[in-house]
Amino acid sequence: MADVLTKAIQYTDPQQAREAGLYPYFVEIEESTGNQIKINGQWKINLGSNNYLGLTHHPEVMKAAQEAIRKYGAGCTGSRFLNGTLDLHVQAEQALAEFVHKPAAVIFPTGYQTNVGIISTLVGPREFVCIDKLVHASIIDGCMQARGTTILFKHNDARDLERQLEKKKDSAVLVVVDGVYSMEGDICRLPDIVDVCKKYGARIMVDDAHALGVLGERGAGTAEHFGLTNKVDLIMATFSKSLASIGGFVASDFEVIDYLKHKARSLIFSASIPPPAIATVYKALEILKREPDRIQRLWDNATYLADNLRKLNFNLGKTESPVIPVIIGEDIKTFKVWRALFDLGVYVNPVIAPAVPPGTARLRVSCIATHEKEELDRALEIFETVGKKFKLI
Repeated sequence: MADVLTKAIQYTDPQQAREAGLYPYFVEIEESTGNQIKINGQWKINLGSNNYLGLTHHPEVMKAAQEAIRKYGAGCTGSRFLNGTLDLHVQAEQALAEFVHKPAAVIFPTGYQTNVGIISTLVGPREFVCIDKLVHASIIDGCMQARGTTILFKHNDARDLERQLEKKKDSAVLVVVDGVYSMEGDICRLPDIVDVCKKYGARIMVDDAHALGVLGERGAGTAEHFGLTNKVDLIMATFSKSLASIGGFVASDFEVIDYLKHKARSLIFSASIPPPAIATVYKALEILKREPDRIQRLWDNATYLADNLRKLNFNLGKTESPVIPVIIGEDIKTFKVWRALFDLGVYVNPVIAPAVPPGTARLRVSCIATHEKEELDRALEIFETVGKKFKLI
């Protein structure tokens, strides 16, 4: 009989990378200020975080988490469907729905489970889900669990989307896109995509994981950025970026949310996010609404960092957001560049296939609203040193 564990036993890539001193994953962080993190006793400038607005260490946010533990305990120990719904969950759902200008919202345990739950629940037999080919893995996994058929269209290409929808013009179709693409940094061409969806009667869902708190006058995301909130059927976002916690939510019409609350397996068969996590979300959203200038500070920092990396002749692709990919190409070279930056005091994220297309391995760089110019200048000096060493610039 064959052994189901053979593939695991023979998988040696991580060990080879460890032995070469180039293993970049599961790095242990010993302490954090947000802007900087301590690893192996050394502080490093943190350019690998999704903490876009710098709220993870906001005193009010940390106080809210502490107070929630005192009031509710450390966990809910049950699903939202049964014993795991706190008044805080309901209050946060109402606040999130209002923030993105939708009638209702529901919170899932993680952003991943949110996308899996939405798509696998809404797309049934003889129905179709049409996705941009560069959407997040959670969307792809949701499509795999759905009982309908998945169709891909070329990245940010409304004409190719129309070609795909023309073939299914008499079918039920859900179109799913990212608002900000998490490895490319470009923004969804939502106006064109909305026009195509309207023409063919397709519903549209926007994953705003990297757009909430980043795009839009108030930080309400991609639909607000383009003035298309009423044209988008479902707005999804995560809490693990701008809202400084963990979890995710989707906002839509009341009937859609009520259906998901009673049918989405990744919601009703998972424990709800714990009291300190939901208290963090609620407080972070309050601060975002009260301090919209954080959004501008984020963009100021991101523009400064990207402009100066371009001046050094780094390849940043087509980014137009605070997600800044430094494209290297080869996997091993990417790991070596990551290690050199790491050793000199800058922490970034190396990304290889299948998270990005083969041959386009990159360093995913992102800054925080609270980064000081001195920190960014020091990081740029280190990038220049490493870039010259590896003939990237």
